[in-house]
Amino acid sequence: MTAVTSRSPVSFLSGKPLRLIAAAILLVNGMFPALWILFTSLKTESELTRTPISWFPHEPTFANYMRAFSDQPLHLFLFNSFMVALLSTALTLFVSVLAAYALARLELRFRGLILSVIVAVSTFPLVTLLVPLFEIMRSLGFLNTWVALVLPYTVLSLPICTLMLISFFEAIPRDLENAAMIDGCTRIGALFKVVVPLCAPGVFTAGILAFVNAWDEFLLALSFNSNPSLRTLPVGIQLYQGEFAFPWPVISAALVVGIVPVAILIVIFQERVVSGLTAGGIKG
Repeated sequence: MTAVTSRSPVSFLSGKPLRLIAAAILLVNGMFPALWILFTSLKTESELTRTPISWFPHEPTFANYMRAFSDQPLHLFLFNSFMVALLSTALTLFVSVLAAYALARLELRFRGLILSVIVAVSTFPLVTLLVPLFEIMRSLGFLNTWVALVLPYTVLSLPICTLMLISFFEAIPRDLENAAMIDGCTRIGALFKVVVPLCAPGVFTAGILAFVNAWDEFLLALSFNSNPSLRTLPVGIQLYQGEFAFPWPVISAALVVGIVPVAILIVIFQERVVSGLTAGGIKG
């Protein structure tokens, strides 16, 4: 008699079919909104409101992209967002590298308490910090400047970047730093000449996260800058809507333009980001 073998539910749940289904769900969930925005940006307003709904543009047009730059100073929004995100990312990486190295290497008395505070701070909802941050920026005279956004963005990105880099620094053998210091490097010199280059995937990953957080942030950018020349992209996009109308094709075109820089950044550093996330997940 031939034995009939059947796959158990456990083997199915941990097998290739479920992984493929999960990957398909993630792909659709991640790609569908982006594709829908792209298709909408290529439609005319009449085609967008036509019934039954059309998924693909029948007569693609790039006029919406021209309007996105002519109706509002989109180039200025992009410049402001890029500069704020770049400055906050650089400051975040500098501070988080020093903080993570201290927590990973130095014999700190209250290390556990410090890590607990970092984790707790990272869970605070942004809306609860809005009023205190606004009062601090106002008292320092930083409102309506890039600094009013750079400093809060740095503070908000520091916890996750610091926690991520700690696991990378702990995996670097101390002998490498000791050898560098024997050759004449200071501890700071050994950090930036030996440790940081060896942790490049983690540093790039932390930098990408900090940049994207600053690029996408809306609430603080709306509250701290009322100067039209300092508006960032998320705040500027809301200006396309009228009092009684929403030009969705033009708004979608502006969104596509805003997505492109981040997409290019991720594509360029894709290998480093993936290796950084994978290594951080294994070591953490």
